[in-house]
Amino acid sequence: MKRLMYGVVIALFVSASFVSCKDEDEEKEKKKESVGTVIGIDLGTTYSCVGVFKNGRVEIIANDQGNRITPSYVAFTSEGERLIGDSAKNQLTSNPENTIFDVKRLIGRTWDDKSVQSDIKYYPFTVKNKANKPHLVVNTGSGEKTFAPEEISAMVLGKMREVAEEFLGKKINNAVITVPAYFNDAQRQATKDAGTIAGLNVMRIINEPTAAAIAYGLDKKEGEKNILVFDLGGGTFDVSLLTIDNGVFEVVSTNW
Repeated sequence: MKRLMYGVVIALFVSASFVSCKDEDEEKEKKKESVGTVIGIDLGTTYSCVGVFKNGRVEIIANDQGNRITPSYVAFTSEGERLIGDSAKNQLTSNPENTIFDVKRLIGRTWDDKSVQSDIKYYPFTVKNKANKPHLVVNTGSGEKTFAPEEISAMVLGKMREVAEEFLGKKINNAVITVPAYFNDAQRQATKDAGTIAGLNVMRIINEPTAAAIAYGLDKKEGEKNILVFDLGGGTFDVSLLTIDNGVFEVVSTNW
């Protein structure tokens, strides 16, 4: 995950530079200042992490528990408290019906998706059909409430934003977020929507294998090359074939 995160942050640095590209150096600097700091977020099925390109190197930021990865969990207690991350995961055994996880497997999918129907059989929390999309049902302490997967993901993204802001000591608005190469347009848009709900300006949605390839500096190689990327995550294991031609990436095929 650290290598992947390194690639995410390098990619966001490139993205920020792209946004600030002007013919004159002075205009470049002005645009960079207007963009400000951009964070990279690896929004994982089981864990997420956040990093920033600072002082010429990538810094993977530790959360308030001192961990560089944060569980992608959201829990609601009977007292009405909302927990995110490590504290939420600790609720899983005592409060399983109100502890949400694996939401990345639901985001952007329809209710009748075979994957959704297979997954919901094993969740301890309630998933219901609303407008042909899966929605999560929990007791928030003040009654039953229904959330879209995007809303739960937004809570995790918001947590990662808070981690970055505490470390940097300033407000963060811009982010680059990774998604699996096999994500379709609906899943990518739903992930971007989650970022918007979290109050982030999502500058780029980039493929996870692309981020991994960048982490190993493969974008710096001259000529055309074929790269096979294995991504063993907490929720999925996928393999992607990429072509790189003078720094330009294309995902040729992916299997998960």
